[in-house]
Amino acid sequence: MSRDGLKLTVYFGERERAGGALLCDALHGLYERHAPAAAILMRGVEGFGLRHTLHAQRLLTLSEDLPLVSVAVDERPAIEAMLPEVTALVGKGLVTLERARLPDPGDGEGVAAAAGPEATKLTVFCGRTERAGRRPAYEAVVGLLRAHGLAGATVMLGLDGMLRGRRERARFFSRNGDVPLTIVSVGDGEAVASALPALERLLGRAPTTLERVRVCKREGVLLAEPPSVAAEDELGLGTWQKLTVYAGEQARHEGHSLSSQLVRRLREEGAAGATSLRGIWGYSGDHRPHGDRLFSLRRHVPLATVIVDRPEAMRRWWRVVDELTDEAGLVTSELVPALRAVGDGYERGGLRLARRLR
Repeated sequence: MSRDGLKLTVYFGERERAGGALLCDALHGLYERHAPAAAILMRGVEGFGLRHTLHAQRLLTLSEDLPLVSVAVDERPAIEAMLPEVTALVGKGLVTLERARLPDPGDGEGVAAAAGPEATKLTVFCGRTERAGRRPAYEAVVGLLRAHGLAGATVMLGLDGMLRGRRERARFFSRNGDVPLTIVSVGDGEAVASALPALERLLGRAPTTLERVRVCKREGVLLAEPPSVAAEDELGLGTWQKLTVYAGEQARHEGHSLSSQLVRRLREEGAAGATSLRGIWGYSGDHRPHGDRLFSLRRHVPLATVIVDRPEAMRRWWRVVDELTDEAGLVTSELVPALRAVGDGYERGGLRLARRLR
């Protein structure tokens, strides 16, 4: 059986502080005390975010104050127990809660029945240098997911995080073998369910989550638009939406980098924020898995660009995303049932979960 879980995500700047420490260290020190099922801190390569109001942006340059994204997952009571401390720590940034399922890998039939024909996002956490036979575990997982027919997978490397009850951080002069990484993939429910038993045989009981997702575009082909979602549920709790664009670093729109064009256009047109994360391995559609290779002269790694905003605003940002992904990219839409945005003397939203609206 799968269990009710939550995914807690914090978007903030690399220089952000909490008391006398960097926010990233304070936040993951908190996770070390609470020991969630998994946690990971990732550094973005480009993005912009909040300063004073939801619509005031600050471009995070490629040389300083890069965007950071921290993700923690566990059963719902465990994540909810951390929220008061997380709220107290995050003085500036964006905090979201999303529903997730923590599956029993042996319950493939139950997962398939619950997901039905809908698309599902499968996320797996493991260590950087874990092995599966003679291959890095993450390469073996990506190959397995592709063989089971998932639409795409992206491997993101962490700087810090929790895995199997231990905190592991990247350090200079260290192999950093146990620093966690996350493998994010998207496919229909049956494909994901069929992959779960094989994943268990490959990795054992690695932390794994399942989330609802809609695939909107794939390699320039429109499959569905983001769903229409009410701005509030019947209790008046706000709802939000997330768009994610997965594409290779070499993907282009009119000769320019697709991910950079997305960030630039969204910022120019007034979006609340966007963050691009660089992966180390992955694939999309029919392309073979690719990524960083020792002695490679050309980088061909995956990128994921994330946008979060209110449903009424997201309709506008969707038009930008649709225009720029006319040739490449896997575009997904998700519901975000709780969001808290904070800046200098400013706070909007909250971390009470809105009811399911679709």
